Amino acid sequence: MIEAAVLFVDEEGLLLEQWEGEGEIPKIFKVLPKTKKLTDQGTALVTWSVEIAGDAHANTCDDQSLQQSWINYETSRGGLEGLCFISGERQSVAYSHPAKLRHSGDNAKLISANDLTGFTFRGRFTDTKKSIEQQGNQAASIGFMPTQKAHNALRWLIARQGFHNGEQRYVTWAVSGKPIPKPTESSWNLMSEELVLEDELPLSEADNAPDHTRNLGAAFAGQLNKYMAGYRARLNPTEDIVVMGIDSATPGRMSVIYYRELIASEFLDRLTRWHSEFAWHQRHKRELPASGNRKPKTETIWPICSPAPRNIAETAYGVTLTDELKKSVVERIMPCIIDAAPFPHDLLDSCVRRVSNRVSYKSDDFWRWQQDLGITCALYRGYFMRHPKPNLRKEYSMSLEENNHSRDYLYGRLLAIAECIEEIALSVGGENRTTTVARLMQRFADRPYSTWRNIELALLPYMQRLQVSRTEFLVDIKRELDRVLAAFATDDFTSERPLSGEFLLAYHCQRLEFPNKQTQSDSNKESN
Repeated sequence: MIEAAVLFVDEEGLLLEQWEGEGEIPKIFKVLPKTKKLTDQGTALVTWSVEIAGDAHANTCDDQSLQQSWINYETSRGGLEGLCFISGERQSVAYSHPAKLRHSGDNAKLISANDLTGFTFRGRFTDTKKSIEQQGNQAASIGFMPTQKAHNALRWLIARQGFHNGEQRYVTWAVSGKPIPKPTESSWNLMSEELVLEDELPLSEADNAPDHTRNLGAAFAGQLNKYMAGYRARLNPTEDIVVMGIDSATPGRMSVIYYRELIASEFLDRLTRWHSEFAWHQRHKRELPASGNRKPKTETIWPICSPAPRNIAETAYGVTLTDELKKSVVERIMPCIIDAAPFPHDLLDSCVRRVSNRVSYKSDDFWRWQQDLGITCALYRGYFMRHPKPNLRKEYSMSLEENNHSRDYLYGRLLAIAECIEEIALSVGGENRTTTVARLMQRFADRPYSTWRNIELALLPYMQRLQVSRTEFLVDIKRELDRVLAAFATDDFTSERPLSGEFLLAYHCQRLEFPNKQTQSDSNKESN
């Protein structure tokens, strides 16, 4: 195996524990788990190919006759017979159960045997080697064949359709074997072709959004129901769906961290509810193929869809969060998807605080801030649609609510209008720098009234610049600004109470609305 470059050794002929060579890292160091950043190559499971004349099966792991020979060997070893709790029959009982469920270097077991020597605490069980041989295990006995079949089936399912999150695994399957949607995927990954509407406008980095003159929320709901209807047609409403999550706290023992059995109709209903309630305009990229003399290019689009659990974790704690924290977040989100549980408020609060602190993002990470903004708005909308207190539940529109006179919502609109004025003025002057709104966003969320006064004063020179070059735009935007200011109640406007995440929804919707109003204005000029 060393000569075949499967295993790697140092100058003294010892197996390497860490790759320090040049070039690409060998696959074995990527697959095997690390202990204190060191890899034990001896834990790898290596399969062999044996070529024999007249034998079509060179891969030993695919040779059914070899597999049957191993089964016959194991059952002929004369192991302890007992009642199998799986099959209900008396047969050879397995004392050691398979490992390597997640990958070839996985030593953790779902079912592990007690240590019968030393001072190991065994709780209420008084098993000894002699009592096991005479009476079997006091807790449970599983036959050799059932445990092999169950573990191999689970290993195959995880490899084929599992969700990998570090050492954590989630897998969903229909007992009938029919295909089902993955609950850990975003609706963009599930149905990207259906989500991008034909009349949806592409975006550049400077532009913002789709056409809000259409009811995009209803269009998304129709596409989602159509997508789920395909699965409903193939699945029997009462057939079983299983959702399972596994993880290991120690190298040798694995636990089931999440397990649900649902019928197909219930599973699809809850998945539909998650994708519809936690939907918002999300930033995505789309590749446009070459056409004629036009080269292939990438465009930014804002389809309505729900975020994936992994992206939610990165929005809440940043892309540098630890694997343990990411696993914890995903574990808390799964009940929201499968059980329709309320979304954790502390996760939502963390997302709102990170997105409000816009200056914490690097200047070249504006795209990431846009992505996190869309995810946070989706979570805020979904949180209030299934609020723990029914009297506080509300549904936010995915387009601008001009009749919403909530203090936080109106302040969010003001912030977007102010930033639009400054961005246009900077563009006219050929400048490219961070806006005042971006720098003061966190302070604005904490003390909106006093901060708005600072922003308003900072806008004066930009308005003077636009008075010369973009007079009509300035008249329109000031008219919009006056409408929003007039909608405030006096006490609300002068209050210094911190803003809730609702201001981000209004800010985002107002930003998405500007390109459409600009387009409508240009169309009116052409018709005149």
